[in-house]
Amino acid sequence: MLSGNTSDLIVVGAGVVGAACAYYAARAGLTVTVIDRGPVSGGTTGAGEGNLLVSDKEPGPELELALLSTGLWRELAELLPPAVEYEPKGGVVIASDEAGLAALRDFAAGQREAGVTAHEISAGRLHDLEPHLAPGLAGGLHYPQDAQIMPALAAAHLLRAGGDRVRLLLGEEVTGLITGASGEVRGVRTRSGPVPAPYVVNAAGAWGGELARLAGVELPVLPRRGFVLVSEPLPRVVRHKVYAADYVADVASGSAALQTSAVVEGTAAGPVLIGSSRERVGFDRSLSTEVLRRLATGAVALFPVLAGVRMLRTYTGFRPYLPDHLPAIGPDPRVPGLLHACGHEGAGVGLAPATGLVVARHLTGGEPPLDPRPFRPERFERPQADPL
Repeated sequence: MLSGNTSDLIVVGAGVVGAACAYYAARAGLTVTVIDRGPVSGGTTGAGEGNLLVSDKEPGPELELALLSTGLWRELAELLPPAVEYEPKGGVVIASDEAGLAALRDFAAGQREAGVTAHEISAGRLHDLEPHLAPGLAGGLHYPQDAQIMPALAAAHLLRAGGDRVRLLLGEEVTGLITGASGEVRGVRTRSGPVPAPYVVNAAGAWGGELARLAGVELPVLPRRGFVLVSEPLPRVVRHKVYAADYVADVASGSAALQTSAVVEGTAAGPVLIGSSRERVGFDRSLSTEVLRRLATGAVALFPVLAGVRMLRTYTGFRPYLPDHLPAIGPDPRVPGLLHACGHEGAGVGLAPATGLVVARHLTGGEPPLDPRPFRPERFERPQADPL
């Protein structure tokens, strides 16, 4: 049976969002137990590219969360070791024709009003930013606030930065919640025994819906599968995160069907990462050669130099999708003591610090850093029918 002093809270999930919740809670003076059925970053975080983006978000709550996180990641980069590979390298969104460029221009105009920095780049200047881009492209937008980080190491070092206020229980599956006489949280059950705490944070990523059901509430998190191709180590042939304009539409889509759009970026370690694909197929990890073919074709269309480069491996992960494309963050009024921090889809790495700060402020009675209402977990609950 597990034993030890009662923590102030339990965080279920040792990915980057759970790590950020633990870090900011510990920094606020709370003691935290982080539980995961696998290793640190064993789920979605470990299969991510590490995108810290504002460029793909339209004005609204998610962009506000992303802008807050952008500043917090800059602060964290001063604290965390260089191994996390934080790179404020900026992003470049490419339009292949004039119609696409006009759409990007309109999109950026709204973003600027919300606080995003975006510079239009003419066709003649694209190669100043990315010398290996294909010829004949119409132009693009440069977003200097975009950045990248190595997500698995970022999560690990955030947990370490929590110091002795954070303890890890890895390889422990949560099988249920412990509640009191009034339904309030008292801790969690695991296969090794109970773990007590007055608060539980659901940071289970794509499995967040399953954890919510253990608590007796509905949170419609669904897995959205994606693949990434990884090249052999190269000189820096891709300087920014570069993606085709249709990536923005794919991110905002609710379709369950396969969608692919060209996303290419270099890394500090040398390999080029190539995405992006989205499809809802449950937790099926089967390799799809059709998806990989599409990813490679899209990357070569943007960067012909990649045609002769070897791909060393591919990996797959599951983005935690919610129907309105906003994460669930904060207390669940249906179960006192239960909080959620999941459903970030493909933006979890970028949105993790702001999510952790929102959760920590709620737990300590602090002022929310932004309006938390758009992210309230109970927003998906079906209204009860009026009695006849």
